[in-house]
Amino acid sequence: MSVQFGRWNYDGVSEAGNFLDEVGRLLRPFGPGGEAAFHENGVDMLYCAFHTTPESRQEVQPHCSASGAVVTWDGRLDNRAELIAALGDGPLSGDNDVSVVAAAYERWGVDCFRRILGDWALAIWEPNLRSLVLAKDFLGTRHLYYSPGRDHILWSTLIDPLVLFAENDPALNEGYIAGWLSSLPAAHETPYAGILAVPPACCVVITPPKVVVRRYWEFDGGKTIRYRSDADYEEHFREVFGKAVLRRLRADSPILAELSGGMDSSSIVSMADRLIASGASPGTSLSTVSYYSDLEPHWNERPYFAKVEQQRGRTGLHIDTGSRSGSGLARRPDQVALLPGSMHPTAQGELRDRMLAHQHRVVLSGMGGDEVLGGVPTPVPELADLLARARLACFSRKLLAWALQQRRPWIHVLWDVLREFLPRIIVPQPEHRRPAAWLLSDFVRRNRTAFPDRDRRFRWFGPLPSFQENLKAIDALRRHLACTCLVLDPLYEKRYPFLDRTLLEFLYAIPREQLVRPGQRRSLMRRALIGIVPEEVLSRKRKAFTVHAPIVSLRARYARLAAGGNEMILRSLGCADAGRVRAEYEEVEQGRAEGAIALARALALEEWLESLSAREMLVTSGSVARLNVRRIRAAVESLSPQRNAIPATVEASHVQLSL
Repeated sequence: MSVQFGRWNYDGVSEAGNFLDEVGRLLRPFGPGGEAAFHENGVDMLYCAFHTTPESRQEVQPHCSASGAVVTWDGRLDNRAELIAALGDGPLSGDNDVSVVAAAYERWGVDCFRRILGDWALAIWEPNLRSLVLAKDFLGTRHLYYSPGRDHILWSTLIDPLVLFAENDPALNEGYIAGWLSSLPAAHETPYAGILAVPPACCVVITPPKVVVRRYWEFDGGKTIRYRSDADYEEHFREVFGKAVLRRLRADSPILAELSGGMDSSSIVSMADRLIASGASPGTSLSTVSYYSDLEPHWNERPYFAKVEQQRGRTGLHIDTGSRSGSGLARRPDQVALLPGSMHPTAQGELRDRMLAHQHRVVLSGMGGDEVLGGVPTPVPELADLLARARLACFSRKLLAWALQQRRPWIHVLWDVLREFLPRIIVPQPEHRRPAAWLLSDFVRRNRTAFPDRDRRFRWFGPLPSFQENLKAIDALRRHLACTCLVLDPLYEKRYPFLDRTLLEFLYAIPREQLVRPGQRRSLMRRALIGIVPEEVLSRKRKAFTVHAPIVSLRARYARLAAGGNEMILRSLGCADAGRVRAEYEEVEQGRAEGAIALARALALEEWLESLSAREMLVTSGSVARLNVRRIRAAVESLSPQRNAIPATVEASHVQLSL
């Protein structure tokens, strides 16, 4: 996962060397593979490489195409062969990823982005048109921020240089705060007004003074795949899932896979082993890391990941997340964090040593499997599809089957379906979708679109309700990815096989009843992977939700804030009622877990704001808060040379557990 930065001064005058040196110092730790730059007519582009594929080592970036366009590309191109074939005798200067992408842009312009499969973000400077194009993949697995000014524009993989070299002290973005206190911010939001993220599946075209955001691709709600037998669906699933895993095995160093013992991570590891053994991914080496905790009474994963290890004949790294040495937030008192930190525990020590010793640069994650493969066994999307298409006889049969399986009166199941079509003025949102009770009503009213109680009704016409529900799941995944932080110690790139575009297009085109059936959660996945994934894993019940560790973390965070004795910053900004926050915390302590996630998110945000305010880097005036950029610059510059090499965005090395 390489990093890139650029500045375009519209007057054509390039920046002084000391400015670019400062930016390079921030980016350089993320690019041990070398640094290169482009300077011309007021455009300065920096690129620091972090190589994870054999082809990336052949790249020369910034890349200059035949027409003079300059490209910086951070990504993994999954359909290289298909694009090369489609280009034919096109202007292809090499078969590395950036050369193929540049040639595709030469041929098709911004329309090429819909053809590009993989995880990527890029910037293209067009000197002949005097325009800049910024784009990201359909899901937003890579970060790319931009900040338009009066006479220039900045863009970067890291948000740090956009903040540190802002023209004025940036104000906090209330919409981002509202998103963080709800269901995470929208993928295009950042904590700062005037600094934006390139939205997933979009390109941003800058032709001063215009900045146009254009969507280049979206899921096709009218696409359907229908087979005569379950076996055909199962075969197709194995094909696209195998391809999704194979695409993410392309690496020039040993790969590490998270193996939690659940169906998602176990399926990835088992399929990867199958592909490697068949010779489809020659030279690939795969190791695993598994987490367990004896403090969680309902989270005993060892029997399940041990079955996968037994099948593959290799034991992976086991980390006790309940021990202090095994995990925990590693905080440095001199750290300047310009983004809220990760909400997940930070695995250190043995994991870090293992990754460095074995030169792991790629980590496979099972994130997304639950959301896209029917991890939640609800009949609502399937029954809503039948109702919307007026297939009443089939609807009645399925309704009774689900009611019997759930041991509920059929009228209650029917109401669950009907309420998703009715206006919210008639049927209020369920409590778990409403804004937290400790949020101030004026704040919620000002930021209505940031909260999940906005109109989530199924539409009677257009795409099927199950497809509408799929788009909501994709939006949630995009928000989650947008809030992840880059990892520095050690550097690695995370890859998500379940978020492969080809796989998702297949899953969103098949009937919902293939994914979930009465009494058969993840029906298609279980059927298709028989003989590939150990039977004990395929037949296990849904993994238990772990409660102990989040509560311990929440308790520690609340204690730190309470010890400060100051009024909550979220209260001074007009966001939250401190008394109600305290009452909610006491209810969570007494065993009411429903509000724990929202409360933990709020306290994490409060702690981040406190860390800035305590060092006078955050100035509040009424309900408005601004960063003191001068103080932040001084803090970064005062760090020792070793600390100075670590950008402010990174709090610590962390691994997100896929539970």
